[in-house]
Amino acid sequence: MTNAPNLVPLYAEIFLLIATSALLLIDMFLPAAKRSITYALSLLTLAGCALLTVGDFNAGTTVYTFHNMFVSDPMSQLLKLFSYGAVALTLIYSRAYATDRSMLSGNLGGEFYVLALFALLGQMIMISANNFLIIYLGLELMSLSLYALIALRRDNAKATEAAMKYFILGALASGFMLYGISMLYGASGTLDLNEVRVALENGKTNGTIMVFGLVFLVAGLAFKLGVVPFHMWVPDVYQGSPTAVTLLLGAAPKLAAFAITLRLLAEGLLPMAHDWQQMLLVLAVMSLAIGNFTAIAQTNLKRMLAYSTIAQMGFVLLGLLSGTVDGPGNTLNAAGAATAYGASMYYVITYVFTTLGTFGVIMLLARNGFEAEELADFKGLGKRSPIFALVMTLFMFSLAGVPPLMGFMAKYSVLASVLATGQLWLTIAAVLFSLIGAFYYLRVVKMMWFDEPTDSNALVVHGDMRVVLALNGVFVLALGAMPESILAACATAITKTLAS
Repeated sequence: MTNAPNLVPLYAEIFLLIATSALLLIDMFLPAAKRSITYALSLLTLAGCALLTVGDFNAGTTVYTFHNMFVSDPMSQLLKLFSYGAVALTLIYSRAYATDRSMLSGNLGGEFYVLALFALLGQMIMISANNFLIIYLGLELMSLSLYALIALRRDNAKATEAAMKYFILGALASGFMLYGISMLYGASGTLDLNEVRVALENGKTNGTIMVFGLVFLVAGLAFKLGVVPFHMWVPDVYQGSPTAVTLLLGAAPKLAAFAITLRLLAEGLLPMAHDWQQMLLVLAVMSLAIGNFTAIAQTNLKRMLAYSTIAQMGFVLLGLLSGTVDGPGNTLNAAGAATAYGASMYYVITYVFTTLGTFGVIMLLARNGFEAEELADFKGLGKRSPIFALVMTLFMFSLAGVPPLMGFMAKYSVLASVLATGQLWLTIAAVLFSLIGAFYYLRVVKMMWFDEPTDSNALVVHGDMRVVLALNGVFVLALGAMPESILAACATAITKTLAS
């Protein structure tokens, strides 16, 4: 009789699945006026997941289960905790916005919360996957939920168009990734990431097929990260989606995309580091160049932030390609990996929480019939609401990399890891592109503080959003001035994960 799998590492995922299914049933019997119950239960579900995960993180252990297809390690636990926080902030920021646009009304109004939680479940599976097919399973669960969320406003032509674009291009990217996985499986004879690495180290693979499979795999990963030249969906989908869904799409999923990129490349395909590092180098430089230059020409803030995302993901790739390897066998240098991958992980976390706050301010200014997504809509915000103009300034400065905010420390950590590998030219190029990118962030700040307001309507802010948005700004400021705790946590999580 086969031993039953250890379910303890999956308690958070099991709880989320059961709670979300129950939430779907409960919401069916709630009138539209009681939709706040669904909102509160969603936040309680996230709190329950956090309680189940934080204990494992404090223990610092690594556990494999389901025939090594699922792993619970410090990196996955830390990323899951930040994912819960990102989704919770998204729901808080989105509540008034979604209500005004009838996304939370009718008999199926709670589907916004349910789909958001199912997307989170897919992200959690991606973060802990140790098998090619489990990674793909989590990826599709997340993607299908996001497709439905983007199309949630069925009466909105822009949202429908954005959903179709994302679905078609997402299917193409999934095909790339699945085809790459099939080639890697054919060349190595296994779907287990650890076994693929062992087969590569022992020379028991077909080198040519492995390289071809790697190319398709990196293409699929590049699409999910939204980097050049697989970035064409990002600006259109960001702009066309309801802002609440744009935030669900652009924040927490980046944590999951980082996790699968690290697991696939730095764990499963480490002996091929020379090949994939060169690919990431090209993707990173192109993303920094095209993302920053194109963002300057944008007048729509959501579209500008989309191109900003492309450039920011270029920095994430710089950290991933800086994980050093030693000798002809491409053996991982533990110290170099902890520094580089830890910096990249910190960068993703920084980007996610700064982006959350930025879109939170956009939804703060929006009202029924008015989206507040043009740059001109932010003119004179300093006179209308100095506090929220200050909060938005903190987020813009952080994205630009101005000290002492989180964004500065994130950029500094990545650049230091790149410089440690001896690639001075790449470090200089990244700094120059960051200086170019600072222009369009500072332009928003200038409009808020020095231009006259074009909108005289009073800002209506719910109490929970007011408090959380202010705390989000304090978080970005405080952890930029004192980043040691998160940087150390990221480096320690990476070290323990790669050592397991």
